[in-house]
Amino acid sequence: MWQSNKLVCSSFVPRSSFASILVLLLVIIPLIVIVGFLSFYSPIFTIQNPSELLGAATSAPTPTPLISSSQHNDASKAPSPFSSKETSEAPAPFTLPPPLEEEEVTTLKHKGFNEGIVTSKRQRRLKKIEASLARARSAIREAALVRNLTSTHQDPDYVPWGPVYRNANAFHRSYLEMERLFKIYVYEEGEPPIFHNGPCRSIYSTEGRFIHEMEKGQFYRTRNPDEALVYFLPFSVVMMVQYLYKPESHDIDGIQRAVVDYINIIGNRHPFWNRSLGADHFMLSCHDWGPRASTFVPDLFHRSIRVLCNANTSEGFNPSKDASFPEIHLRTGEVTGLIGGEMPSRRSILAFFAGRLHGHIRYLLLEQWKNKDQDVQVYDQLPDKVSYNSMLKKSRFCLCPSGYEVASPRVVEAIYAECVPVLISDNYVPPFSDVLNWKSFSVQVEVKDIPNIKTILMGISQKQYLRLYMRVRKVQRHFVVNGPPKRFDVFHMTVHSIWLRRLNTQIEDQ
Repeated sequence: MWQSNKLVCSSFVPRSSFASILVLLLVIIPLIVIVGFLSFYSPIFTIQNPSELLGAATSAPTPTPLISSSQHNDASKAPSPFSSKETSEAPAPFTLPPPLEEEEVTTLKHKGFNEGIVTSKRQRRLKKIEASLARARSAIREAALVRNLTSTHQDPDYVPWGPVYRNANAFHRSYLEMERLFKIYVYEEGEPPIFHNGPCRSIYSTEGRFIHEMEKGQFYRTRNPDEALVYFLPFSVVMMVQYLYKPESHDIDGIQRAVVDYINIIGNRHPFWNRSLGADHFMLSCHDWGPRASTFVPDLFHRSIRVLCNANTSEGFNPSKDASFPEIHLRTGEVTGLIGGEMPSRRSILAFFAGRLHGHIRYLLLEQWKNKDQDVQVYDQLPDKVSYNSMLKKSRFCLCPSGYEVASPRVVEAIYAECVPVLISDNYVPPFSDVLNWKSFSVQVEVKDIPNIKTILMGISQKQYLRLYMRVRKVQRHFVVNGPPKRFDVFHMTVHSIWLRRLNTQIEDQ
């Protein structure tokens, strides 16, 4: 009788088969567990090429990293202040949580199944987030194909237009997508004055203003970390310098310890830093030491989004992942009286600068032009009863040389006074360069051309100057500090810079 050799499924299995299967399971299951464990704790993230979504020009070349993991110094001997009862006192030291007892470890083991469910949910949420970002990227790329000077999108408040934008339509689409999707989680660890706090009436006011707006939570903030697209590390380098640094001591161990310990605590208490190695996290600082503070944690320096006033490519600023932040000196905390200036026909001074001798660029400027020419008025100290703001408001061009660091509050001061900014710097990336076409509303002079400043400015025709003047007035809205923030102002433009960096980063949780 013919029989088929085709296998037939059956519920009966001989004993020898049972033994074979049991042996296989004893070998395979541990392997699966080990592979799964390694996959879970080996975060994978990819960073795409620098954004060309908004039609941006080629960014400055990525500099050689200043540090590597092997260069990370141990700061275990330095104090770690994380809390203070009064802002007038030095913060008390913060201690790490004690190790778990055996009973707690046993309890956690029993919770393993539930933790697996939580992890699975987080993975699904992350996939949804990445899918929504992919759709946003596609929409922005499509909008970038429209080369009109005016955005085609409807908006009740403002429609970007004109040559001050690299691509008005792409920027507007990106801004609208940001308002619709972007959510920021602010870590709650840490205590004022070092954390969740910053100055609002000083040369570093934009740092404090941003931190305070994020703390208020009226814009973009989410209390659910699983739905966040980025995570904010709310420490203030300005406040660290004030409370942890002894002037003239050159000892910054306290600052180093504070940053290292804070990142360690975040990594131990939350899964998000380790998941991406910090690639979807950002810090923000307007202090000259902001970049240096980030070097104490290699992943913070190399992978995280660093929003910095001191955007110096020669010191590790990477335009593809870091964002330039405008330095705004608010002496009273308000912009009242700072906005506006004389009409072009009443601006009698060709170029103006007043500032102390900080750095080699200012030295060259003062040496070449101080008390040399009535058209190019350069001072290290203004004469008595001469108002700095009034000089800005009646000058056609305002010279903005770098000081000890590349950033200068004079750039925004010039824009507020409707004076065409003249950028004199090396390796500086101006704020919002992904969106704004700085060449359309400013003059950029190389350091070697300082002796030729008057010739360069006199070579700009009246028609060209009027165009620059009108464009300065147009971009002014993007640099104004409002309380509360208004759409398209400096707060929202800063958030948009962070949004663009997150948009170009893909996070995978395995």
